[in-house]
Amino acid sequence: MKKDEYGLKYWADENFIIDNSLVKINRDSKPALLDIVNEAKKMGYNTPLILRFPHLINKQMKKIYKSFNDAIKRENYSGEFQAVFPLKVNQYNGFVNEFIRYAPRYGYGLEAGSKSELLLAIASNEHKAPITVNGFKDLEMVEIGFLAKKMGHNITLIIESINELKNIIRVAKKREDPIPNIGIRIRLYSYGSGTWAKSGGIDSKFGLTVTEMIQALTLLKDSSILKEFKMLHFHIGSQINSVQTVQKAIREAGQIYAELKKMGAFSLDTINLGGGLAIEYGQHKSTRYKNYSIDEFAGQVLRLLKQVSEEKMVKVPNIVTESGRFVSAHHSILVTSVLELFSQDYKEKNLKLKDFNPKVVDELVLIYQKINGENALEQLHNAIDHLDSIETLFELGYIDLQDRSNIEILGDLITKKVLYLVKKEDIIEYDTLLHKVEERYLINASIFQSMPDFWGLGQNFPIVPIHHLDKKAVRPASIWDITCDSDGEIDFNEKAPLFLHDIDLKDEPYYLGFFLLGAYQEILGMKHNLFDRPTEIVVDITKNGFKLRDIKESNSSKEILESVGYSDKVIIDKIERQVNSLVDSSKREETIKEFLYFYRERDNYLKFEKNRRY
Repeated sequence: MKKDEYGLKYWADENFIIDNSLVKINRDSKPALLDIVNEAKKMGYNTPLILRFPHLINKQMKKIYKSFNDAIKRENYSGEFQAVFPLKVNQYNGFVNEFIRYAPRYGYGLEAGSKSELLLAIASNEHKAPITVNGFKDLEMVEIGFLAKKMGHNITLIIESINELKNIIRVAKKREDPIPNIGIRIRLYSYGSGTWAKSGGIDSKFGLTVTEMIQALTLLKDSSILKEFKMLHFHIGSQINSVQTVQKAIREAGQIYAELKKMGAFSLDTINLGGGLAIEYGQHKSTRYKNYSIDEFAGQVLRLLKQVSEEKMVKVPNIVTESGRFVSAHHSILVTSVLELFSQDYKEKNLKLKDFNPKVVDELVLIYQKINGENALEQLHNAIDHLDSIETLFELGYIDLQDRSNIEILGDLITKKVLYLVKKEDIIEYDTLLHKVEERYLINASIFQSMPDFWGLGQNFPIVPIHHLDKKAVRPASIWDITCDSDGEIDFNEKAPLFLHDIDLKDEPYYLGFFLLGAYQEILGMKHNLFDRPTEIVVDITKNGFKLRDIKESNSSKEILESVGYSDKVIIDKIERQVNSLVDSSKREETIKEFLYFYRERDNYLKFEKNRRY
């Protein structure tokens, strides 16, 4: 198969490679994902698995700091750069613990948007890197911010409304503790583009208008805490796909920064760019998600801010970013097995022709036999004409069920023969024909749990079989999950087609990898159908192989039910009452034990693999 069959050159960022028919981790010993899955199975952990690769967290953190620091040198920029990670993107300790391992190398900080996140940030931030606090803040949250400052943290409370500033002033008057740094989020006229564009712009949920900004400046002066106002914050949207959007926002923010300095904000020395630094999700040249690199992003930011500052004759600001997707998305992969193929792969042997068939059946048999490279399109159109009449002929009683079956099989055989004989560009109906021979792959996972942004927002994620890549994938594929919801499906998309292999699942497993899931997907994943999170495994890559550690096994059905409010004791008491009233006394103990086995078993996804031959 071609090396770029699954678009790794677009989205993989050289983190993953295809070698010797396998997807491998492009680091040190370059282990195959299949070997990692098989090792987990030996330890008793079946798919679905969330595999975490902490070296990819470090790689992204290092890349951000290197890009900005290189741009600082290149542009002769006198300001400094720092970054914080927004906890809302992934609060799970499987990620945060690994992030904190690397953060002190860079002075990488944390951003919190709720009380719980703020408490987590304070506890995790032993290296005293910056903490920024966004989101709506009540009095208690403001007081936690003062406590963090008292503990020595470099914390900035970024106000989203005038009332939040009044809360800060109120707490400052009643406490003798040092006052946290104060930031103000401004609503720019500039906004992002794409799915998350509405999170920025003048009509966004958060931030102050210019009029409110001037009011806030007056309050700061009147309360004698203007010296604490050090940061201007803005956000133009998550997954910013165009550098032109960034340029416009930076010019606007730079002008506001300079004007505030001239209005007396003498301590203001930092612009927080918010989040939005994009990653590439697209697997195809025609479906790309961004038009810039991190180096271009950093260069444009510094160049434009320097230009505006020089024009306004103010000192250039320090820079802070809060890009979470860029840091976390790459490190996490969902690997799961295909449980079943809902195949309509008909063969000639499936035909049950009669001694005397209806004319439409005989015509289709003749078309199938006559098709060749020269007449394929003509015969295809003849076949379509006949196939369009099936419903009417059946309703009028001119064909029976066996005839209808034969017509369906002949239609499938003709379609596949035409696709084999004719080039894509020569068939106007090419996309329609692909759908006719589309295969449905049932996976042992829940899209609602593992890829909620696909279900909720139509966000695509790279999908790659992790083995068999020495063979050409010929099956147009849609993905079905094991929930009972019809929305649990990734449709075949003609603009970004997914082709998978023709595999006999009775002979061997077939594993798919779902990539770039480390941002938002884990924390947004829901318990739809009461499916829990898959088992998580941290994978360290070494020069001689790999090591699996910090395994967090998927919850049992008992634990899932408890998480949504069902008492273990109450459920068991109810079962015992049913068994005692409905089951023969000699079988009661056996029945209860059998129920408890299913109730308390560890893997709440289908136990399909354990019953297979491999």
